[in-house]
Amino acid sequence: MKFALPASLAVGLAAAQNGSVDTWAPGGPDDYRGPCPMLNTLANHGFLPHDGKNLTQEVITTGLGNGLNFDASLTVVMFNAALIANPEPNATYFDLQMLNVHNVLEHDASLSRSDAYFGNNHVFNQTVFDTTKTYFTDELLTPDMLVNAKVFRQVQSRAYNPNYTFTSVTQEFSLGEVIAPAVAFGNITSGVVNRTLLEYFFGVQSPPALSCHVI
Repeated sequence: MKFALPASLAVGLAAAQNGSVDTWAPGGPDDYRGPCPMLNTLANHGFLPHDGKNLTQEVITTGLGNGLNFDASLTVVMFNAALIANPEPNATYFDLQMLNVHNVLEHDASLSRSDAYFGNNHVFNQTVFDTTKTYFTDELLTPDMLVNAKVFRQVQSRAYNPNYTFTSVTQEFSLGEVIAPAVAFGNITSGVVNRTLLEYFFGVQSPPALSCHVI
């Protein structure tokens, strides 16, 4: 099965030598996927290696640059943040599956995933995302709406998860995740993002059967 990106979203994605918005395939049994919907989607479209393995700084910079027009300096920051998930000393790469380890980068109170305490912490969960969407009250999502949804998920997680953990480092990282939709699909200056694009991204590009997330 193939899902095509809507024209309004495809505008934000550039054609790349090894990736295309018109080519899509989910991860197979031997491919790695993690908790980040953006990286999973780039791998599904071929902007990153489809197997999700051996992601070096060069691979990440090229893939995010070609797929989302991200500035190279931003991709370096993102790569360095993800590199800590590789347990090997002096590692120069990471695999998407390494990002699934709880409380390294993956964390409780995701906008679209269950907490690790309740089971799978990296597959998109429609029930969780439906509670998040209650705070999306307009066609253009403002930073306040996204932050309110994030805070609600933290309150909900803390109330029901006896192992709830949310450190200051997690807080900083999760704020970056909330900003990510505006960087990828919206107006980075105002922080506004189209609701349809965001919901399509989570609900169609990352359905449960594909083992994809993120924020």
